[in-house]
Amino acid sequence: MRYLHIHNARLIDPAQQLDQVADIYVAEGRIKAIGHKPASGEIEHSIDGTGQWLVPGLVDLGGHLAEPGFAHKGSIASETRAACASGFTHVCSLPDTKPVADSGAVVQLILEKAAKAGYAKVLPLGALTQGLAGEQLAAMFSLHEAGCVALSNARAPFKDSYVLRRVMEYAATYDIPVFLNPDDTALSAAGCMHEGPVATRMGLTGIPRTAETIALAQMLLLIEQTGVRAHISQISCGRSLDMLRQARAGGLKITADTPLANLVYTDEAVAGYNSQFNVRPPLRAEADRQALLAAVNAGELAISSNHRPHEVAAKKSTFSDAEPGMSIYDAFLPLALQLVERGELQLNALITAASQLPAAVTGLSQSLQEGQWFNAALINPASERTFRRSQLLSKGRNTPIAGQTLKGAVSAVFVDGRKVFG
Repeated sequence: MRYLHIHNARLIDPAQQLDQVADIYVAEGRIKAIGHKPASGEIEHSIDGTGQWLVPGLVDLGGHLAEPGFAHKGSIASETRAACASGFTHVCSLPDTKPVADSGAVVQLILEKAAKAGYAKVLPLGALTQGLAGEQLAAMFSLHEAGCVALSNARAPFKDSYVLRRVMEYAATYDIPVFLNPDDTALSAAGCMHEGPVATRMGLTGIPRTAETIALAQMLLLIEQTGVRAHISQISCGRSLDMLRQARAGGLKITADTPLANLVYTDEAVAGYNSQFNVRPPLRAEADRQALLAAVNAGELAISSNHRPHEVAAKKSTFSDAEPGMSIYDAFLPLALQLVERGELQLNALITAASQLPAAVTGLSQSLQEGQWFNAALINPASERTFRRSQLLSKGRNTPIAGQTLKGAVSAVFVDGRKVFG
C-alpha cells in the first residue's frame, strides 16, 4: 500500500476533540493512520505541514455557481476552484440557474461539469417549484433521485402559504430535506439595504428585520405542522435567532445558517454607496452581527458563503439598482480568520460552523478519523496575500476585499484522498 504522508501539521477536528501536532497517513482515499506509521506499505508522497493546520474540508450550504446560463459571471469550474482556495471540499449549488435546476437533466449536467472540473464536489440543490415561480411543485422526488441533496426555492418567493404548505407536505412524505430562505417580499422587494439610521441618512429604502421574521414565523409553524426536515438558510438578525431557539425548545429539529458577510460587515459598510455591499439578505446592524457571532460560537448556526459572482458592469449602477450579491469564495477563509484573530470567533467554532454542521445537514461525514474519506484542507494561518481582482480565481469581480492584505491561505485541498488544489 502506498501512502500520502502529511507530517508535523496541527490536526484540528472539534468533532473528535482533536487538536494536536501529528502525522497522518492516507491511502486509497481514506485516512489509514493518525499519529503512528502503518505497519506495512511505503510512502509515495510526503508533505511538510510544519506550522500549518489540517482541518476537515469546509462544506458550503449555498453558493451560486453561475452555470448553466450565466457564463459571463462564472462557471462551475471557476467557482469550485475558487471555493477550494478557501478550503471547501463540497459546495451546495443553488437552483437559480438558467435553465432552473428543476429537472433531472439539468441536475445531471451540473454533476457532469463538476466531475469534469475536478475541484470541490458539487451537491446540487433542486428547485422546490417549477421554474422557481413559486406556484407549481417541481418533480421533487425525481430531483432527489437524480442526486439533489435537498430542495430549495433560493430567494424566489412562494405564491402563498398554501403552496409552501404543499411543498413541505410532499417533501415530508419522501423525507426530502428542504432549504428555506425567510423573506417576505411584500416588505423587502422595494428595499436595497437594512432599514435603520444608516439607510435614512443615505436616503435609501430599507429592508426591515420583519421581512425575515414574519416569513420565518410562517415557516416554523408549517414545519411544525408538516414534520418536514427543514434547514433555514441565510439568517441575518438577532430576533430570528430567538425564534429558532424557541422552536428548538419546542421540539423542532431544525438547522440554520448565516452568510459570512453578515458576521464580518454591518450596514455601516454601505457608507459611500459602495455597491459591493448590496447583498441579500442585507447587512444588518452591529447588534445583529454580535448576536449571530454569539450563536455561531455556541454551535447554533452554520456559516454559508452566499457566494454570488457578478461581472464589473453588474455593480456599476447606482447602489439601489446594482445587482445584489458578493463574490466571496476567494476570501472566505481569510475573512473568517480575521474574526478569529480579533477574538470575535473561536477557531473551533469556525471549523464546526463551516464543516461539521453543514456536513450533518447534507448527510456527509467530514472528520479526521481513521477509516474516514480524506476530505481536508491544509491551511497556513501566517501566510499573507494581497487580493487583486485580476488574480481572483472566481470570475466574479464583485468583492469588497480588492486591494486588502489578509492572513490565512490554503496550501492544499484533498477530496476523497485526491489532491485537487495547491
